[in-house]
Amino acid sequence: MATLYDLLNVRADASDAEIKRAYRRAAMKVHPDRNVGREASAHAQFQEIKEAYAILADPEQRRVYDEVYAEEMERLARERDEEAARVQAARDAEYARHVAVAMRFAGEGHNRDVVFGVLLGRDCEAQLAGRIADGAVELHLSRQASTATSEQTSEPAHEERPQSAEPRARSDEPGAGRAQTDFFSAIWRGMFGLHP
Repeated sequence: MATLYDLLNVRADASDAEIKRAYRRAAMKVHPDRNVGREASAHAQFQEIKEAYAILADPEQRRVYDEVYAEEMERLARERDEEAARVQAARDAEYARHVAVAMRFAGEGHNRDVVFGVLLGRDCEAQLAGRIADGAVELHLSRQASTATSEQTSEPAHEERPQSAEPRARSDEPGAGRAQTDFFSAIWRGMFGLHP
């Protein structure tokens, strides 16, 4: 957004003398008599420069202009920030929906290509769909591998165990499975940047 200072090609903190010199230079440059063949546009520019100088040359009008302009710029900046926040929130929500869909299909045992196709069918951009599908399937496979490993290392129920001095944590006790949950949470954040 061009300001009156921009029209005269001076800084906002220019002195009265600098504004007067800038006005004379700009007026000479765009004067209709010096722009043969484009008198109409030169006249319009000349009028803008005259009006800018009339405001900036008067201390009271300049003070009011600066205040109004500063307020307007703050308002526009707030509107831009709010709009950017709305756009980002919508993108985050859409991304979370895509991840949830990918995790559901991967959890049902579908391969990467199926998960990728489902995401494309839900209007997910191809490159993003590929990354989400890769991450969801990889996370699901790591969960399966972890479950399989824990099942293989668990002791059969019919064998007797020696009593240990330290009691084992029961699965219904608080904190049971926490290490596994923390592991999956770390993978989730690493792949998707989101909390499960």
